Amino acid sequence: TLTVTSANHWVTAWLGLELNMISILPVIAKQKHPRSTEAATKYFLTQATASALMLFAGTINAWQTGSWNIMQLNNKLSCILTIAALTMKMGAAPAHFWLPEVMQGATLATALLITTWQKIAPITLLYMISNHTEPIITLSIGLLSILVGGWGGFNQTQLRKMMAYSSIAHLGWTMTVISIMPNIALTNIIIYMIMSTPFFMLLMTTASKTLQTMTTTWTHTPTTTIILMLLLLSMAGLPPLTGFTPKLLILDNLVTHKLTLTAATMALLSLLSLTFYLRTTYLLTSTAPPTTTQSTTVWRLKPHQNQITALLAPIALFNITILPALLT
Repeated sequence: TLTVTSANHWVTAWLGLELNMISILPVIAKQKHPRSTEAATKYFLTQATASALMLFAGTINAWQTGSWNIMQLNNKLSCILTIAALTMKMGAAPAHFWLPEVMQGATLATALLITTWQKIAPITLLYMISNHTEPIITLSIGLLSILVGGWGGFNQTQLRKMMAYSSIAHLGWTMTVISIMPNIALTNIIIYMIMSTPFFMLLMTTASKTLQTMTTTWTHTPTTTIILMLLLLSMAGLPPLTGFTPKLLILDNLVTHKLTLTAATMALLSLLSLTFYLRTTYLLTSTAPPTTTQSTTVWRLKPHQNQITALLAPIALFNITILPALLT
């Protein structure tokens, strides 16, 4: 990932992406289970295809312009191909089909890696070529991702698949604004990572994989349940939580650039995501399991995971205080 983020040359970036992909394959296939192997295979095929497409785009650009520099992507065809390749790498719609499947086959820790760390390299490359991207393409990908992310997560009972669709929706918000205001797109994806990391860590500590098992967390760890509820509402983008900040900034910028209809469509489509976040919140906090524990509250939190969660959860919940500074 660091090779990609510090690269200027297309071949170096491609090399970084390939090394990154090869390194995470054993992590995905760590469990001795056919589903993990299937997930690793799917991940390998999609990422290898996307990497090859990106290298092809870079080669065309070098052939036409004589430059291998990432920032000088002046050829229109290679720009479109690069956007397609990076969309596939990240798992944004319409090349999103691999993401829920791979996440369902991986452990919660690996799913966290795929939704956060693995997004850094393609987002960096998109940020670097944002001056050359066609706004109509990025807006279309973004709107489609928000729609797919909302609709796909609707009837999910598996938390990893639900989080995969949530990731697709958040990538949609990033894609819509990447060619207009790349800094805000970067802010959005960073805030999403800050929100999803404590969420996944709390799921790991409570060993929750489905909506059904989430309903029992209240009897064991009430504090965890409250934090999970707030993190879900933050991801949904409800004020005054952090998730609201990037959404407001994105909509504000789209309206400024005379894209009011797009902004209105995005706001309406985000209601789809809000539905499944609220459903999960309701199951988590408002439904008690059939049998409550007779003993006093059992705390099953591991100290090292607790520290990271304690650090990131407040940032993920109450970042609204810096909004005036971002707006000026």
